[in-house]
Amino acid sequence: MLPGLSQRILVCVAWPYANYFLHVGQAAGAYLPADIFARYQRLVGSEVVMVSGSDSHGTPITVSADRDGVTPRDIVDRYHPKIVETWERLGIGFDLYTTTLTENHYQTTQEVFLRLLENGYLYEGTQEQLYDPEADRFLPDRYVEGTCPHCGYGEARGDQCDNCGKTLDATELKDPRSRLTGAIPVVRESTHYFLKLTALQGDLESWVRKQAHWRRNVLNFTLGWLTEGLKDRAITRDIAWGVPVPVDGYENKRIYVWFDAVIGYLSATREWAQKAGNPEAWRPFWEDPETRAYYFIGKDNIPFHTIIWPGMLLGYGGLNLPYDVPANQYVNFSAGQKQSKSKGTGTWVLDLLDRYDPDVVRFYLTSIMPETSDSEFREEEMVRANNEVLIATWGNLANRVLSMVHRNFEGVIPDHGPAAPESEAILQEAAAAFERVGSHYNACNFRDALNECLRLAQLANRYLDVRAPWKAVKQDRAHAAETLTTAVSVIGALRTLLHPVLPFSTQVLHEDLGQDGGVAAAGWEYAPIVPGTVLRGPRPLYAKLDPLEAVLAE
Repeated sequence: MLPGLSQRILVCVAWPYANYFLHVGQAAGAYLPADIFARYQRLVGSEVVMVSGSDSHGTPITVSADRDGVTPRDIVDRYHPKIVETWERLGIGFDLYTTTLTENHYQTTQEVFLRLLENGYLYEGTQEQLYDPEADRFLPDRYVEGTCPHCGYGEARGDQCDNCGKTLDATELKDPRSRLTGAIPVVRESTHYFLKLTALQGDLESWVRKQAHWRRNVLNFTLGWLTEGLKDRAITRDIAWGVPVPVDGYENKRIYVWFDAVIGYLSATREWAQKAGNPEAWRPFWEDPETRAYYFIGKDNIPFHTIIWPGMLLGYGGLNLPYDVPANQYVNFSAGQKQSKSKGTGTWVLDLLDRYDPDVVRFYLTSIMPETSDSEFREEEMVRANNEVLIATWGNLANRVLSMVHRNFEGVIPDHGPAAPESEAILQEAAAAFERVGSHYNACNFRDALNECLRLAQLANRYLDVRAPWKAVKQDRAHAAETLTTAVSVIGALRTLLHPVLPFSTQVLHEDLGQDGGVAAAGWEYAPIVPGTVLRGPRPLYAKLDPLEAVLAE
């Protein structure tokens, strides 16, 4: 899709477990990229729905409940509001952010289960599971830890290894131990329903090989799974917390959390339609083949979104497969240690937002977004980026130009004669930036989009240094007027170009430029600020930060 060509877009964002606060790795890995992308698509006029919610089922919730001596619902009720607060304060603009506890989600999950069963893609079978003889109960995957059989990591979970990213069955772990009692579990058989991925392998492989636009790591990881050969996966578990299995004899089991969580994208879109007063409005986003669905996730979730969920959709029939899955790598901290809720390690987003404005956090996280490789978060680097890049390159440009217009032209964009060659050149750069920056946003290359914006800001700063309107205004007001009018138009362009990344401060600037409404309503186009426009403000867009405070905070 070319920048400026609108279409219908469904933005699906990973569902975080509602069992703790959110860390910056999650924000930079999935949620901020999704928000930037959705904001850009709205600017170009696309019809966008962005959905997600708190994953409220599964063992991460029950593990936290057991640890705290409360019910799983108590854990969700404690942390879901904090997750919502995080999105509101960081400016993550969901059309709907819900939970997997709604009646709508239960009904949709059970509907998908029964359709797959009817279509022959579910079957009943037995599975060997680990059993804790001291607790006298089967152990769900996350109740087991041990050594990864693939990489040797000693603290692998029973469902996935955080070190190598491989998904696991708990029985594959070497030296397994129960997280409940520390006992060595024994193997026993249990009856479950299985998703017949083996029957979907051919269709999935044919579809995946057509996705040339996917990121190389996503495509290679997915093809690696397919080359190894898919295995059928159990989709029910011996657990009392989750979506009930809609068949007789399974009253004491629940649908496995990974199965019901991905169905959340569909159930959330249905819930959005219901709340919008048009219960059928979800259908074009899932049934119209012209709609493009983007799934923003971390790399540990790749197989669930490029193989398992597409397999479920193929088995269900009639629903769109993902168009793109722009999975990011990890954000590390403290010399490469992974940010991890399960281990209680990381930098929590709400803590940052207590100390810094949201656009400062968004700017830095975009600049280190792990799009092609792991990156590292350092709070003192965020402070440096604010002072030496965000303010020095962009914030001061906007503030000093608007201040000069107020000081020398009574806050009104002055009229002027013909534009000088260097003025024409910078205006052409501003106009051309919309296609370059838009192409990066559209391809989910958000670091490149930000860098292209900063390049234009640097050109504008050099233009001002050459033209020196603060000197010219004393001897040649026409020269100064032409320079400042040109600079204001470039700043106006940057307001739009940067809006997906910096929505709070660009809205302030939009108003200071004498414009009404929101930035998004103005659209994705170069529109010079015309002479005669009455400016408001100006207000500094960002505050300089003390590096010492960041060091002390760490």
